[in-house]
Amino acid sequence: MTGQGETTSPALIRAVLLRLGLLADADLPLRCEPLAGGVSSDIWRVESGVRRWCFKRALPKLRVAADWQVPVERSCYEARWLEVAQRLAPGAAPQLYGYDAPAQALVMAYLDPEQHPVWKGELRDGRIDAFVAGALAARLAAIHRGTAGDARVAAQFPTDALFHALRLEPYLVEAARRHPRVAERLDALVATTAATRLALVHGDVSPKNILVGPAGPVLLDAECAWYGDPAFDLAFCLNHLLLKCAWRPANAVGYLQCFDALAGGYLEQVDWEPPAALERRAAALLPALMLARVDGKSPVEYLTDDADRERVRRFALARVAQPAPRVADIAAEWGEAVRQ
Repeated sequence: MTGQGETTSPALIRAVLLRLGLLADADLPLRCEPLAGGVSSDIWRVESGVRRWCFKRALPKLRVAADWQVPVERSCYEARWLEVAQRLAPGAAPQLYGYDAPAQALVMAYLDPEQHPVWKGELRDGRIDAFVAGALAARLAAIHRGTAGDARVAAQFPTDALFHALRLEPYLVEAARRHPRVAERLDALVATTAATRLALVHGDVSPKNILVGPAGPVLLDAECAWYGDPAFDLAFCLNHLLLKCAWRPANAVGYLQCFDALAGGYLEQVDWEPPAALERRAAALLPALMLARVDGKSPVEYLTDDADRERVRRFALARVAQPAPRVADIAAEWGEAVRQ
């Protein structure tokens, strides 16, 4: 029996594939190559003959500077999110071939990076297409709409504690610790977000977790899956598009066009609640997440200049203190700040 304490290795991968029935013979040749970039998981490309898989196994301690430990059982909920996403928005997630509980591992379709580049890399290199953001809006909305008010789906994701450990505590609670002046507002935002249970949330909709595929964007890494506030998914991705304006100011216009396409495309499809209500929650979360990504436990790695981080910090603190009702207002104000 495989244990979570065992190091990920080709032998462990072979054992998982055999248990899942994906490898017919224990003696078949298997090529295993670890992939770089995983903060929360070990990720490998695995080949046997013409078959290729992506093997993913959750880590108990994340690869960040802070001491950030999270239960590995999150893999189970990621597997469930993948199944729901594929049902409601075909192509929005990699095909899941199996989940192995003893190893807390997932085996998924391997998507060739030449045909499925990471959206973060595309945005970094100036290949900015607002159509990708609009297509992402449609897929996110389909998943949220298809699970809104569904008690059966909610029961499959009893992950309040995991979401708190992975998102609310390291981001918003930590930001509140570092900024007592807005701590009361951030604590209230944590409470409101935790108490809002409307639809199935991915929890990590970031350009680094989105592949630009030939049939549309593909969402990866649903380790934070939670039945909660869909406004969190919207705000989380919009936040990255704003932060990238500080990272690559020359591309700010393109990033803000993506922001508009994502926000507008998503909000016009919201029919499970008043769109204005969801937008108010997203607009409250947006500056708080900006602050968290410079002063939380997991700051974005691409803002390395102190002046850039301070610009984000000043802007975010002001908007946390005085929330805006619309995300477009925040984007317009940030666009002006970046151009100065």
